[in-house]
Formats: sequence, C-alpha cells, structure tokens
Amino acid sequence: MEKKNRAQFIDMLKGLALIVMIEVHVINIFLSSDLRSAWWFSYLNFINGLVAPAFTFSSGMVFVLSLQKGLDELRKFGMKFWNKLGRLIIVFLAGYSIHISYLSLRKISNPNYPHMLQEFLKVDILQCIAVGLILLLLLRLIIKNDKSFYVTILLLDIFVLAFGPYAWKTDFAQFMPLGIANYFNRLHGSLFPLFPWLAFILTGALTGKLYVEFKNKIGEKKFAQYLILYGSIFFGSSILLLYVLLPNSIVEIKPNPVFFIYRLGVLLFLLGIFWYYISKFDNYSSFILDVSRESLMVYWLHINILYKKFWDGKGLIEILGIQLNLVEVLIITIVLIAIMILLAKGWGFLKMKFPVIISRSVLIIVTACVIIFFLS
Repeated sequence: MEKKNRAQFIDMLKGLALIVMIEVHVINIFLSSDLRSAWWFSYLNFINGLVAPAFTFSSGMVFVLSLQKGLDELRKFGMKFWNKLGRLIIVFLAGYSIHISYLSLRKISNPNYPHMLQEFLKVDILQCIAVGLILLLLLRLIIKNDKSFYVTILLLDIFVLAFGPYAWKTDFAQFMPLGIANYFNRLHGSLFPLFPWLAFILTGALTGKLYVEFKNKIGEKKFAQYLILYGSIFFGSSILLLYVLLPNSIVEIKPNPVFFIYRLGVLLFLLGIFWYYISKFDNYSSFILDVSRESLMVYWLHINILYKKFWDGKGLIEILGIQLNLVEVLIITIVLIAIMILLAKGWGFLKMKFPVIISRSVLIIVTACVIIFFLS
C-alpha cells in the first residue's frame, strides 16, 4: 500500500534548488576568475544552471496543486482569494525591493543617477514567479472548465517557447515603459524575463495536473516511473539535437526551446528520484523542506546579505573581495546555508505558533514600506 504525503518530493526539489542557489550566488560573486577555467567548473556550471528552472517549475507545480480545492470559494473573491493574491503581491514587491538603493521612489528616480531607476526596474526571479502565478490564478478563476483551463495553459506555454527567440531580439522599451519592457527580454538587464522563464512555471502547472490525475488512476509510483522515463527521453533527445543533429545556426538561437526541453528532462528525472527517496519514510522531515516552505524569506534574505551594503557603506563584496579561493568560497557558502536553514526553521516555528500575529505583522511592515517608498 502506498504511503501518503509523497507530494513532499516537489518541496524537496524546490528546497534543494534554493540551497544550491545560495552556492550559485556565492560562486558568482567571490570565486577567483582563475578557478573558473578549471576542469570541474563546467560541471558545476551545469548543476547551477538547473537551479532557476527547478525553482520556477516547482513553484508552478505547487501552486496548481494548491488550487485543487476551494475554487468556488476563491471565485467569490472573499478572504481566501485576497489572502492568496496578497501573498503573490508580497512576492512581487520583494522582487523589486532587492534592487532598490533607497526606500524612496523620489531618490531612485533622480535624473542625475539614471542607473538607480534602471536597476530597480529589472525583473528578477521573484517578479517572474509572482506574475506567472497571478496569471495562473486569474485564468483558473475565469475558466471554470478543467480541460479548457489546462489546454489554455498548454497553448500559452507553446506560445512562450515559440515567441521567445523573437522577443529577445526586440527592444520593447522603444514603444512601452521600461518597467514593462523588462518582462520580455534581457536587453535592459533583466535576469528572468517571462520569455522563456514563464514556460517553466506553466509546464510545472501542467505537470501538477498530471500528478493529480495519475495518482488517482494508476498511483504515484507509476507516475514517478513515468517522470524518470520521460525525463531521460527529453534529456537524451535534446543532447542529441543540440550536439549532433542541429546546425549551429539553430543551436545558437536564444532562448532555444531545445535547451528548455534539456533542462525539463533533468527536472522530471529528479522529481521521480525524489519520490522514490521520500517514499521510504512514513513521515519525512528535513531541513530541505523547511527551506522550501520559507522559500521567499530564504531567497530575499540571502540576496540582501550578499549584495546590500550594511557595514559602514560596504557590502560583503567590498569586505571579502571577489578573488577568493575554493576553500574560502566553500566556507562562506556553508555558513550562509546554515544561517538560512536556522532562520527558516525559526520563522516556520513562529508562523505555526503565532499565525495571526505573524501574518498581520508582515502585512503591516510591507504596507508601511510601500507607503514610505512612494511618499518619501
């Protein structure tokens, strides 16, 4: 008889992605340029390149699973709807907060320092996820028929992948505000525009739907087997296309849909493996799940620790330098990961112990920061 609660395998993918993401950012900031030419760096780069796809994919998958129940209540636009939308708006605002130099729109809009406003308007992974999940929420409320909803997601997914290469060649800032144009491509510094990253969120949503159907019809174990099988097929076929069959003129297209399939294959394979791992436990509990549950806090806080100038106008980059050796980088990574795990556990405990106080406190703080930002 199959054990319950194995949907934790999705949280495991998300939690591991966040933990490795800390390593990615530490490596990107501090590792000596000489070490980047070492034989092992290309393998590390491959692993690091899976982090953002895993984070966005799992976010879409988890979100769709959260919409399986209570849709009628959501469509009444009552407290449940506003709570869910409010959480997504906080994610959206957190993405922009990472890029602000001052908590003041007037200051960062100073025409003498245009780089501050340009930096603020860049689209990070949090804005991308928030917009993608808000889109899924609104579509779910508008489209009542299940089949029509998921067909719409599939068509939208195909459109994002097909239109992505054209979107990356177009400077949308020429005919729309920069803040909106940044959602289409990386021409003005955005790291995670909707093209192609929205495709991972939408594909995660579709995979979540398949998970619900398969676990009810043929069981979760069979679903995990399919994940491993199709993940291997996607990965193997994309490798064959990229490095053997396709000409360089096609391979060099950015963003390339085949690269999407390549990463998707690895994610599906990992999901299947994680399911088998967690299925061995009656009540699986891990710091990985703690990190996954507090993903927003972990992401936002570690980025600020690494990049913001908290110490006498200096940040860690200025204090520690950007040409560190491997041992030094590993120490920073381990210490930062340990801090994030402890904070995730502590924050999760407080949310469980004082849910109303914590949620209201967060709302008050966020609201106050928004008001100060626009009025100061």
